[in-house]
Amino acid sequence: MISRITSQEVLSGCRKVLGLPVEQKQVVDELLLAGLLRRSAGIHCPCSRTTLRVSLLESLDYLSTDQENLSERVDAAIEALIVGGDLLELNDVVTEDTAVKGTWVFAAPPSFVVRPSNSVFLFGIVPDQDAFLPSSIADHIVYDGYTRMISTQSGDDIVHELREQGLQQLSENVWLKSPRRETAKTMLDRFQSLLAKQPPSGSISDLSILDPTQPVSYYRGRWTTPSKQTGTFVARRPQEFGAPIWCVIHLEAGELVRFLDLPLEQSRWRACDTAWHLQMAIDYIRGSPQRYRRIVNNEGIRFDFFSPLPQWSQRRLMIFGRSVPREKSLFSYLIPPSEAEAEEKLLKQQLWLSPSEESQ
Repeated sequence: MISRITSQEVLSGCRKVLGLPVEQKQVVDELLLAGLLRRSAGIHCPCSRTTLRVSLLESLDYLSTDQENLSERVDAAIEALIVGGDLLELNDVVTEDTAVKGTWVFAAPPSFVVRPSNSVFLFGIVPDQDAFLPSSIADHIVYDGYTRMISTQSGDDIVHELREQGLQQLSENVWLKSPRRETAKTMLDRFQSLLAKQPPSGSISDLSILDPTQPVSYYRGRWTTPSKQTGTFVARRPQEFGAPIWCVIHLEAGELVRFLDLPLEQSRWRACDTAWHLQMAIDYIRGSPQRYRRIVNNEGIRFDFFSPLPQWSQRRLMIFGRSVPREKSLFSYLIPPSEAEAEEKLLKQQLWLSPSEESQ
């Protein structure tokens, strides 16, 4: 006999299958998006981000009350799963498959990292499975936004149990590896030297640049088309198929002279991460460094960010703290007081960020 079910029942069933807590009012929140994306990635990967987005949007058609913003939220969820390690981009893996495209993402193998608090950060995906841990372990998983953790108690031997289940343990140093530290001027000089070795370029239509003269507090508003600018800029140039290519360019009175595509050869860092990092150096040298807002509350110290951070930097915040709802910012993280000072020092030294006037 065929019976009719409501969208609320469908969402509730999805949560139960994915091992997520079932709420009284079912909504498509970050936890559900992350779980469904992991499930989709286990079926489709390796594939493009577009394939993941489309598969999830089709599945959620008529189930979400926020259809207008759902595509943007799914894109943000895919990026969060890449930062968190559930998904890997091509520069993070080795493959001999000539059909694999540079824009594809892969499902990471099930792994874990032991956090400074001794809790365990889980990441990775098993193909064609909703869960990869027995209920004796899965029941202790804490879902927080796009991340999964196990809070260890005194006497727990969760590390041994996870190894027995075949999960790979990564050291904190490997997981949180970052580029070698250098000054903002050294980084900019290095890219300008590489850029000067490129052959002269003709004009490129639909070129977009990050304008360093625009306020650092509004990332989207900094993107513009070249007009009369002169100097070195982070840019994106269109290609026939796929997302625009990140690059570094030199302009003379608004005219393109040379460009250097990102990522650099032999680089392990994503093109966008290198571009965002370079823009931080440019802003710092100009005397208008990018900002963060530091707010003290009862739970810890909240850091609000107004521009994207490189993956390796955001991963640190994800490991040592947790993502929290943003407040007039691009995204926010809550960091325990014991870790906040060290992480803030890295924001200043390695990303050349400065606290905003609103910071406490």
